[in-house]
Order: sequence, then structure tokens, then C-alpha cells
Amino acid sequence: MISGDDYLIFRPDDVDLARSPLRGSIDEPTYVLGAFNPGFTRLPNGNLLLMVRVAEALREPIDGDCARAIRWTPEGYVLDRHPLSGIHMDDPRQFALKDRNPRLLGLTSLSWLLPVELSRDARSVVKVHYDKAIAPSASFLEYGVEDARISLVGGSWWMTVCGVSAERHCTAMYRSLNGLDYDLLGVVLDHQNKDMILFEGKVGGKFMALTRPLGEVYFAYPEDSEWLGGPSINIAQSPDGLHWKPLDTPGIRARKGTTSTQRIGGGSQPVLTRDGWMLIYHGVEKRDAVGIYRSFWALLDKDDPSKILRLEDQAPLLEANPALTADIAHQMYLPTPVVFTTGLADAGDHYIVAGGEADLACRITHLPKDRFE
Repeated sequence: MISGDDYLIFRPDDVDLARSPLRGSIDEPTYVLGAFNPGFTRLPNGNLLLMVRVAEALREPIDGDCARAIRWTPEGYVLDRHPLSGIHMDDPRQFALKDRNPRLLGLTSLSWLLPVELSRDARSVVKVHYDKAIAPSASFLEYGVEDARISLVGGSWWMTVCGVSAERHCTAMYRSLNGLDYDLLGVVLDHQNKDMILFEGKVGGKFMALTRPLGEVYFAYPEDSEWLGGPSINIAQSPDGLHWKPLDTPGIRARKGTTSTQRIGGGSQPVLTRDGWMLIYHGVEKRDAVGIYRSFWALLDKDDPSKILRLEDQAPLLEANPALTADIAHQMYLPTPVVFTTGLADAGDHYIVAGGEADLACRITHLPKDRFE
């Protein structure tokens, strides 16, 4: 890592909530729980774009004997009330309904996406595009639009998001012709298929994407296997970017003897190098309720991405850096270290890597390309 090239570029206090999409519907005081996990791409003018997830939370999620959740409706945002006697609430971000199987959650915040334009070298903010913010606009997004990932494929910017609703926890797709104005194309993957991100380029004329399906049950590998069961990175292909078929072969899985024992998932968009498709992903070590998130990297075959050429899952590429959040430590709410890579951009002799730090702010790291050799 280049010394001194690791910094926060956008923080919760940088969001002007007077320009939030929730204004006009919600009179209750709110605050920015986090401005983090940004989609990341380069715009036609050469500048860089962070598509920042803004988690806007109620200052007072408890009102009398009820907890409240923010929900989008076609008529505006509303507050739903859930009796405290019927919920468990040990996390400021959410609560769980008692005695429900499967587990049912409510959120005390709602996430929307804020486009933040950066300079070409990602060292300064050029403009915050409040007029182009992306907020819930369909029932499958009623509880929020989360964790954008952006890939430039065939002259269009394709953006996946996690859509949260009582109907489903899905992946939705947006598309842009200029990197700034996005149209919602609808649901592309169904329940809890998270961390979907398109490769920046086609393989054999087809779109390719990383996915990470979640479930209630996983099955164990044999004791003598090198692999661990649980959430893993799969790969899917599509003729048009909208209709996806998973590949039959497994993708990137957690291995025994590493710190990524709880789960792994996609991070940056896979980019084509002379050696193959390079991507940064996250691995989670079990600790407390959230776990420790670190970033690792892998190299996939350029003609058949199901073939893993290299898997660097021992020494982390990136780890949480408490020094970055020292001056906003009073705003932190997670008990364990988290760095969550969400995109990268080519900058000549190095990559500019974007992600979330502590689920709180947007982090930029400059990594020399020889770090991936």
C-alpha cells in the first residue's frame, strides 16, 4: 500500500439532509447513520463517481411503546409502528419480531443513493448531485435502496442494488447512458442474492456477473475437504444483462485455514488484465454479531471465469483502519472492524479502490498494480 494514500473522502456530516428525498414526507428528525459502501466508476469527463449509500435514520426510533420503521409508498414515506412487546431490539439499525420463524426484521433507517462526483484522482469532491439521487420508487424497494455496484459494459453503466422490502430481498438493476442518470429496469435476481456486480466486459459475447445467494441452510463439505460451507461467490451469465443463469461450477469459496470463515462476497467489479479477470472481494471472520470484514483478491481465467487462476485469501489486501475514523469515532455504532470494498478504477500505474469504512464513511485507497502480481 502506498503510504499516505488511504483516506476518507465522504462522511455522514457531508450529507445535506435538507435535500434528502425523505423531506416533505417525514417531519420527524433524522440523521445520517452512515454514508458508505459506494458504487464506483469513471464518468465520460474523466472524473470519478461515488454512488454513496446514505442510511437515513430516525433520531428517535422508539416512540412510547412502539418502534418505528420508515417505509416508501407511492404517496410518500410513512412510519410504521411495531409494539415493543413484540420485538427484540439490541442493534440501533434494526429490530426483530419475536417468535417468528423465519426471522422477520424491521429497519430504523432507510437507505437511498447519492451521486458524489470526485476529481480524476479521487482526492477531492467536485460536486454532490442531489438532483440525481436515487430513492425507492417501487414496492420491492419500500425499505431502501442499498449498496450500489457499477460496471461499464458495452457503452452503458449497469448498476445493481439490493432492494429491501417485505415482498422480497432482491437485486434490482439500473442502467445509465452517461454514468449519472439512471433508469430502473426492475428485479433481476430474487430473494437475498446479494453482492451482484457485472464484469467490466463480456465473455464470449455474454454479460457475466458475480452473485452471492444467501439461505437459511447450508450443507457441510467432507471433513477432508479444503472448503468451508456457507455463503460464497457464484458466477452467472446473461445474453442481455437482465436475464441471468448461474454457472454450474462453483465460484470462490471460503477455505479452511483462512480468516474468512463466516462468509465471502463480491467487492469490486472484475476488470480484465493481461493475466485474466481481477477482482477484490470481502471475507468475514466470525466475531460478535457482525464479524471482521477484510478485502482479498482473486484472478479468474479471461475466457472461462469459472476457472480460478489465483486466490489470495491469506494476507488481506485491505483491513479496517481505525486511524481513518478517529475524528468521527463518536458516530460509530459497529463493535468490530469493517472495510467493505465496492469498486475500483484504473489510474495508470495504480488502482483507485473505493469502499466503506466501518459502515460509516467512504474510503479511498490507492494501490500500485504490482501489488496484484
